Amino acid sequence: MSSPNQAPIVKVEMLIRKPVEEVFEAFIDPAITSKFWFTKGSGKLEAGTRVKWDWEMYGVSADINVKEIEQNKRILIDFGDTEAEWVFTSQAENETFVTITNSGFQGEGIVKHALDSTEGFTIVLCGLKAYLEHGLSLNLVADKAPYANVK
Repeated sequence: MSSPNQAPIVKVEMLIRKPVEEVFEAFIDPAITSKFWFTKGSGKLEAGTRVKWDWEMYGVSADINVKEIEQNKRILIDFGDTEAEWVFTSQAENETFVTITNSGFQGEGIVKHALDSTEGFTIVLCGLKAYLEHGLSLNLVADKAPYANVK
């Protein structure tokens, strides 16, 4: 828990009933990630690279600096204004516990930004679970704010 003067830190977690290699790859490879999060990615995540993620339905994109990758264990990226870390913990042969932490919130609207991040990463983990465990693309990100879709 953060003190009153400390910036909030977002943490969301979910058990995914798939092997750690498969869950990790779902976040590294944009061909898979686009099934449950963004619509297009410019390349696979590799330490020291910069990639672009697009949410075409909203007409927005983000430039991502990939800071660190530990195969099947950890991903650390810089969104420019915040940093996000994924930790993958194998629970059993076909179970992976994913923890996403988002930190570095600054400036005006810090609480709203942290709450939006909590909601967003929770939706991402729910979409990942449905896709990997059941083969379903639920369109959660697109359906979150259909009024914001660009025509």
